[in-house]
Amino acid sequence: MRIGELAVKAGVSVRALRYYEEQGLLGADRTPSGQRTYPDGAVDRVVLVQQLYAAGLSSRRILELLPCVYTGYATPQTLALLASERDRIDTQITGLAATRDRLDAVIAAATASVTDGCTPNHYPES
Repeated sequence: MRIGELAVKAGVSVRALRYYEEQGLLGADRTPSGQRTYPDGAVDRVVLVQQLYAAGLSSRRILELLPCVYTGYATPQTLALLASERDRIDTQITGLAATRDRLDAVIAAATASVTDGCTPNHYPES
């Protein structure tokens, strides 16, 4: 598939795909006229790269870990990196859940104050 089609299917920009290629995260064949073409599996790869970026991994770290994803083979160092990233993500999840719970409490309190007729200019000390 061509770069524009991959961008649409993966939900990313053409610019992002070019960046992934520059970073070694995505490979493309070239037609005789120089246009990029990608295999069908490229969509899944781009989605995975996007997920890993969203989780806070750098392009360098993703590049280190991708071979393990596709071959199923890992060195002890790769396993340690995978575990470290998973633990970091778990910490993020815990922090995000606590933030969500705090927002839920604020929403509940604000909802109660609206139904109780509390004025928005009254801010109790915390």
